[in-house]
Amino acid sequence: MRILGLDLGTKTLGIAISDEREIIATGLENFEFKPFDFKAAYQRVQEIVELYKVQEIVIGLPYHLHGEQSKGVEMVLRFKAQLEEELKLPVVTFDERWTTKIATSYLLEADVSRKKRKKVIDKLAAVVILQDYLDRKGRKKDG
Repeated sequence: MRILGLDLGTKTLGIAISDEREIIATGLENFEFKPFDFKAAYQRVQEIVELYKVQEIVIGLPYHLHGEQSKGVEMVLRFKAQLEEELKLPVVTFDERWTTKIATSYLLEADVSRKKRKKVIDKLAAVVILQDYLDRKGRKKDG
C-alpha cells in the first residue's frame, strides 16, 4: 500500500510517497501554486493519488516548538477535510514542528545553495514527515 506525505504551505505543497511496503519515503515534487489557491494543490494531490493508487495520506500539522498551534493549523485542517471528503481516503495529521529544520540541516550538510534549497525544502519536509510516520507505524506493527 502506498502512503502520500504532504507539507502544505500558502503557495507550495511538498509531496512525498512511500514504497509499496511502507518502509521508505521518497520525495516526488515541490508543487507551486498561486498564494492560497488550494484548489490547484488539491487537484495535484488527486492526480497523484490516482496515478500511484495511494491508500492513505499523512499531512504535516504545523505546531510551534512549545506545542501551541500556529496560524497554519486551521488551513491544514480545512485542506485535510476537503481531501477526506472528496477522495474518500484516510488523512492523518502528523506533528511537523521540526521537519523544516531537519530538512534544512540535510540540505546545508549537502552544501546545497540557498536558491536551490528554497526550491526543494517543502518536498524534503514532506519526506521527513512521511518517513517519521512510516517509522512509527512500523514500530507499532513490530511491537
